[in-house]
Amino acid sequence: MKNIAIVLAGGSGRRMGGDKPKQYMMLGSKPLICYCLETMERSFMDAVVLVCKSGDEDFCKREIVDNYGFKKIKAIVPGGRERYDSVYNGLKETEGYDHVFIHDGARPFISENILDRCLHYVEKYGAAAAAVRAKDTVKIENGDGFIEQSPDRSYVWMVQTPQVFDRDMIASCYEKLKRDESRLLDAGVYITDDTMVAKMYADVDAKLVESSFDNIKITTAGDMPIAEAILNKRIGENGC
Repeated sequence: MKNIAIVLAGGSGRRMGGDKPKQYMMLGSKPLICYCLETMERSFMDAVVLVCKSGDEDFCKREIVDNYGFKKIKAIVPGGRERYDSVYNGLKETEGYDHVFIHDGARPFISENILDRCLHYVEKYGAAAAAVRAKDTVKIENGDGFIEQSPDRSYVWMVQTPQVFDRDMIASCYEKLKRDESRLLDAGVYITDDTMVAKMYADVDAKLVESSFDNIKITTAGDMPIAEAILNKRIGENGC
């Protein structure tokens, strides 16, 4: 079985502030994007597709891939306006692989252990997604800010990435999504992750795979001190 990862690093980082996209911001001694790419490099992954902001392809090749010696990156492709556009562009480079791991490049602390368990479940069920059980009580509002429902917390998960699929299945789903894009937008349907696409077009339910709260997504400037603390903890644990 051949496995390929799509690493999404095409965001503009507007919510981070500053003049540099978050994926290129320094975390410790390296750009943030390098950490998940290093994990992919060490893992069983056969290849990686890096999706970057349109116009950044040469920069990524020179400053990220070549500068840090990544060998598994088979293609660097431009992202699109929406996340699903970027995934679609990445999927074009995955033909011939059995499973595709779709991962947010702004999640630097993905581990080989999580990748291993996602692989186990995608082989068994055809779709899997890293996630953590909700710690807090969750409320559903009625649209006016008042509590309408209080779902049982034991059934509530916070979904992360990677989200992992049979490659041909998810590629077919994304082709159908792109065909229906205008109709969905007109109907107010917004695609926020890949499991939604698999469910919508293949009626496939992803298996939730217990992940780690360290697998955070860097979204705002306030996330960087948390990421630095996680990094320092890992450095301490590894004795270096």
